[in-house]
Amino acid sequence: MSPTTLKVLFAAPALAIFAMSGKAFGADPVKVCFLLKTMQEERYQRDKADFTAKAESLGAEVVFDSANNDEQAQLSKFENMLSKGCKVIVLQPVNTGTAGNMVKTAHEEDVKVVGYDSMLVNGPLDLMVMQDSWAVGKLQGEAMLDWFNKHKGKVEGKVALIMGQPGDSNAAAMSSGALDIIKNNPGLELVVEQSHQGWSTDKAMATTENALTKYKNKVDAFICNNSGMARGVVAALDAQGLANTDKVFVAGSDADLANIQYVAQGKQTVEIWKKVKPLAETAAEVAVKLAQNPDKKPTEIIKVDKMVNNGAVDVPTVVTEIVPVTKDNLDSTIIAGGLYTKEQVYGSK
Repeated sequence: MSPTTLKVLFAAPALAIFAMSGKAFGADPVKVCFLLKTMQEERYQRDKADFTAKAESLGAEVVFDSANNDEQAQLSKFENMLSKGCKVIVLQPVNTGTAGNMVKTAHEEDVKVVGYDSMLVNGPLDLMVMQDSWAVGKLQGEAMLDWFNKHKGKVEGKVALIMGQPGDSNAAAMSSGALDIIKNNPGLELVVEQSHQGWSTDKAMATTENALTKYKNKVDAFICNNSGMARGVVAALDAQGLANTDKVFVAGSDADLANIQYVAQGKQTVEIWKKVKPLAETAAEVAVKLAQNPDKKPTEIIKVDKMVNNGAVDVPTVVTEIVPVTKDNLDSTIIAGGLYTKEQVYGSK
């Protein structure tokens, strides 16, 4: 065997090693963590899957967990993520009022925190990826005005605002958008303005039952901060023979399949589709970029839409798309957008 042949034989394995992952040389992929407040709603399965797929496609390792709407459990899981060497933690806080302390703890260990979906307050958040929650409530309110004009001939009647977790900034923002509409229309009477611990479907159902009893089934509209609570409202209305969009307006938000089916069936008037895929993929992309560029400011490597003051700092914020979904545009939004198939929405015929 010639010396040239030997060189080629020895070179081939070396080239193969160089072609392998950088792990062989100690260059492990950056590690990013994704901590959701819950997996209670159907949509969060999509948040997890879309975030993980995007981050891994960019060469990152993902550590995921959720907290079952338990503040103390989330704190423990957050601390566990810090111990696992995450360079960036993407956090959807259970309690937006106290989560700032977690950010401060992360910064002490040179770990950046990206807010996800719900803006925490009074903490030095590095970056925020969210939908415009105030606009969600505004779209729900505008759809309600259209419903009143169509079904009553005037904007006049009783309205219930079914709110999420007490003290949650996301719930507060969505409610604020709806309240702006309600307060600007003096013919509307706000008869319920109720928060619900854990965004509970059952608690929302109980609130609706109580309102229907008190007002003798004469509540015209229910605006709900999420899909799960809207399902509770529809269940209570159904028991009274009122789950019909000609009789009662119901608005939800998150586009869970059951709610989209309610829209198709005429049980729910509107569902705000807070598009999960762009939200989750954008969060994954910014997390990986921040992890790969630890010495740069977020605004140097990421295009932001606006700065939002959270009570402690001006937070660079990226805003993703929301879409109102009604019976008239189901095909052109939800189905055309690939969220669900026609068979899933309408059932097999």
